[in-house]
Amino acid sequence: MSGYRVDFDTLEWESPMKGLRFKAVSSGGRRLRMVEYTPEMELHWCEKGHIGFVLDGAFEIKYDNETIIYKAGEGVFIPPGKEHRHMGKALTDVVRVVFVEEV
Repeated sequence: MSGYRVDFDTLEWESPMKGLRFKAVSSGGRRLRMVEYTPEMELHWCEKGHIGFVLDGAFEIKYDNETIIYKAGEGVFIPPGKEHRHMGKALTDVVRVVFVEEV
């Protein structure tokens, strides 16, 4: 995540759905989010691409053709488009991920 230093502690949490909350800020033409998932997150399909880094916890992403488990310290790349749609599931109580996405 080089090139970005964001103090997420100063931002407010948003909770668009059960089991998910995030803080977001726009920087350098891109939108950055720190996301927290819990096991209560509703399963849903998302077709938006993300580049991210797992700060804490572990979660599973089910793609059309494979399932990948991401753990703390690992990077995440989710391409956009229906062929890469994915469904996330938290495997620990809290999962923190910093995502970078186009504004």
